Formats: sequence, structure tokens, C-alpha cells
Amino acid sequence: MIRIAMLSFWHVHALGYARQAQEHPGTEIVAAWDEDPARGRAEADKLGVPFHENLADVLARDDVDAVIVDTPTNIHPEVISAAARAGKHIFTEKVLALTVRECNEILAEVDKAGVALILSLPRLYHGYTQAVREVLDSGALGDLAVVRTRLSHGGAVGEGWLPEHFYDPEQCGGGALVDLGCHPMYLTRLFLGAMPESVSASYGHVTGRQVEDNAVAVLRYPNGALGVVEAGFATTYSPFTIEIHGTKGSLLFGTPEQKLLVRSPAHEDGEKWVELPVPDDQPDAFAQWVQHINDGTRATANVEMGVDLTRLMEAANHSVAVDGPVRIDSVTG
Repeated sequence: MIRIAMLSFWHVHALGYARQAQEHPGTEIVAAWDEDPARGRAEADKLGVPFHENLADVLARDDVDAVIVDTPTNIHPEVISAAARAGKHIFTEKVLALTVRECNEILAEVDKAGVALILSLPRLYHGYTQAVREVLDSGALGDLAVVRTRLSHGGAVGEGWLPEHFYDPEQCGGGALVDLGCHPMYLTRLFLGAMPESVSASYGHVTGRQVEDNAVAVLRYPNGALGVVEAGFATTYSPFTIEIHGTKGSLLFGTPEQKLLVRSPAHEDGEKWVELPVPDDQPDAFAQWVQHINDGTRATANVEMGVDLTRLMEAANHSVAVDGPVRIDSVTG
């Protein structure tokens, strides 16, 4: 049995990860810590586990094998590095850190400790992602020209269910793009097969928050291909969308129905849109993390994608700051 400590309940997904840990037959929650003691104590009581006000105390426990980190993003380097030095395996919410330099510092501690680290990048493992990759690998779309991926919700409008601390630029390092936009960003990078040459971003403030609630980033590739990443907190009914166009064909998913449609000469001679089957999801990041801990292996591809994600987000933020494109090779650790 892998014994887990919850490190913070700051993130909106923290309670979901706690449920996963409770429901998985190979894990149990045994302790909790939070940078906000009142919140942490309340959630620990609900879980029926002891609460520690001091991070060092919970990490010193011999009966804690692993941690789930859901702190504010800006203290990931401090908390994750401390957990690694204590020999604890680490599951964490994206992004790993706000800069590539901080990512490299974290990974140095993780590598030194030999612990298993994985990031929650859930859409990497969804069935539609696997189906899209199969179409791309088949060459049915030809050379890619445009990959557009959009994910948005209305958390900043209407009843405004998104917690206020998600608009804190210091804690979050940004708004819609660095939070929700992570998913379309890593999918776009995955589908285009490599890092772009440059990133250009534009941020909007529909609801007047300190951080952007409406964002677009354009990834430019040397061969002329473009990746368009869109995210927002202020659009109530915007569907999750994948749209890919190449020299021979096109692919659509989620516009708005969760169907995978392809039109190309490889599918009925391109005479019409063809619906392709979507396989079941692969094991999620939490299940993979447990398996890596048990097997003594590392989530190499996941972590590499996580570092690429931070590099892209850092470039996007810099692009907004300078009001122009930022070369990806200028974003170093």
C-alpha cells in the first residue's frame, strides 16, 4: 500500500485527486498539510487524517511514501523539491513550475532522490488523443498546415464558480492560458510533433481580472505550420475543440459533439466527412504514477512534455510582455 500525504488543497482539482487516492486499491491518504492552515485542517478532518502545520513535519513521517501536490503554482519549486529531498514520490498538478529554470531545479532534486514524478496532463491519455495520433501517423492529412485546439469555460462569469485565488498573478503566474490553456497547449505541441520556432500570444481581460480570462497563443514552425492554442474563463458554452488541417485532408473533434470526423482521400476518396471510432481512455496519470512507484520506473515522456509545456507558457507570457513573437530557443533554464 502506497501511503500518501495531501500537500495543499489550493487547486480546484485537489479534492478530485484525494478521491482517486481513496478509491485506488493500492493507495491511501494518511496525512495532510496546507499553506493555509484553516483550509488544510478542515479538509484533513473530512478525510479523517492528521493535519500538520509544518511541511517539514509531514515530510519527515516514515509512514508517508508519496505526496499529491496541489499548492499555488509559484511555490511548486519549494514544495516539490522538499518532497523529493525527503524521498517522497510526487504527483502534481500542471504546470510543474512557472519557468524552465525552476523546472530544471526541481528535476535535479527528483533525479538525485530517484523518486517517481508525474504531472496531471489528462488529455494526453484520452481516447480521442490516441485516435488523432493514429490519423496523423497514417499520413492521411498530408503535411500539417494548422492545428487549432480550444478549451474554455465560464468560470469567471455567471455565478463565477472559479475561486478568487485563480486570478492572483503571483500565485498562478497568469490566468486562462497557464491554467486551462495547458491542455490545448500540450495537445497542439503533441500533434505537431515538435517544439515550435516561436510563440506569439495575446491576452484579453473580458471580466476585468488581474490575469487574462481570454487568451490565444500562436506557435510558428519552420516549415510554415501553425499551432493555434485558445483558452478562456469567460465563455459559457464554448466546446472543447480539436481542428487539424493538412495538405491532403482535415480532422475535426468536438465541434460541438464529441465525434472524430476526418475528410481525406484515404477515407472514402475524400467525398464526405467520415466518423472514426474513438478508443477507450488509457490509464490516467494517477494510475500510471502508482504503477511507476510499484515498478521502480519513471514517467519520462510525461515529465518531458511537462517541461516543454512550461517553456511554451513562459514564451507566451514573455510574448505578451514584449508585444511580439518570442523564439523558443531564447527560453532557457
